[in-house]
Amino acid sequence: MARGHTRERASLIVTVLNEASTVDALLASIASQTLAPDEVVVVDGGSTDGTLAALSRWSSRLPLRVIEAPGANIARGRNLAIAEASSELIAVTDSGVRLQADWLLQLTAALDAEIDVVSGFFKADPCTTFERALGATTLPELSDVKTESFLPSSRSVLFRRSAWHRAGGYPEWLDYCEDLVFDLALQRADCRFAFAANALACFRPRRSLGAFFRQYYLYARGDGKAGLWPRRHIIRYATYLAAAVLFIRRSRLSWLLAVGAIVYTRRPYQRLDTTSLSLPRLAYAMAMVPLIRLVGDIAKMLGYPVGVWWRLRVGQKGRLKRST
Repeated sequence: MARGHTRERASLIVTVLNEASTVDALLASIASQTLAPDEVVVVDGGSTDGTLAALSRWSSRLPLRVIEAPGANIARGRNLAIAEASSELIAVTDSGVRLQADWLLQLTAALDAEIDVVSGFFKADPCTTFERALGATTLPELSDVKTESFLPSSRSVLFRRSAWHRAGGYPEWLDYCEDLVFDLALQRADCRFAFAANALACFRPRRSLGAFFRQYYLYARGDGKAGLWPRRHIIRYATYLAAAVLFIRRSRLSWLLAVGAIVYTRRPYQRLDTTSLSLPRLAYAMAMVPLIRLVGDIAKMLGYPVGVWWRLRVGQKGRLKRST
């Protein structure tokens, strides 16, 4: 604990599944916190790659509790961890993340008696040129964030246990987008939010276009299951349909395609960190930005109707089954 800093007890919870290659970096960043969590509760969803052995090696360096729950999805794992945690304050992060040293300090510093939820922030921690382009294309910077309406990612958030109860916990019937649905439930429960811009969690983007496609397909499928952002998805379908019509008909308005592409990729290019990139790597990164946009949109357009079909076909039965 930072000297002279008084606060309520805080438990940090994490879910893992086959994270043997990344869990040491996460736990090292937790051990290096300037404001240490009072306990760390990790739920393992059935790892078979040595994750549990890696966790056991940290038991002497952290106030670590490991709960084995084979088959538990992320939402179920988080609910289990929170239920077993002993603190009123619950900090949440994710596997594959490296926390900056003052992450928990920044989260708790933004908390007062009127605040129920503190949203931290996150940034890419790329290792390759592709990952640098992917981070610039898909992740916002602080200047992009409207703090009054920002919905926290559960890789960087702190909330009161009472808020978790009021929101009904994480939705265990969802395999993806569970943190957004939880955020919206917190809002409906009239929880008060604060934003801690400097509570940073760093994570490595997906390593390839294929892995990125799968990630966004699953995210969009989760949107469809939860009924999230229908207007946003409809606009995407309409935009690509109009672009296809202009392209096929060779319309006089085809120049709008180029204008649209420039507008659509402008902000990612502004965010792209070109530091230390050689000319060939810079050219590669710049070429990847529109391709990443296109692949991500295709993944969303394929995943969303699958989720909607699940919601129409399974509906409340699926929700109740996953929640029991």
